Amino acid sequence: MVPAMRQSHGRSRRRRSHDALKPVLSAVCPLSGMPKLHHRVCKESGYVRPGLKITVPKLGIGVVKD
Repeated sequence: MVPAMRQSHGRSRRRRSHDALKPVLSAVCPLSGMPKLHHRVCKESGYVRPGLKITVPKLGIGVVKD
């Protein structure tokens, strides 16, 4: 099979211009001051959003470390 019309380099590159990876943006946890990903739990304090704090002792999330 041969394509009916060959695509030019410029057309292919314009299509691929949106395929670049975007940098990972991190936020600062207001409780511990450590960087954390958006919509994720802070590993130090267990903070997710205002009014929601999670503790998982088995994973050491939101637990006071000795």
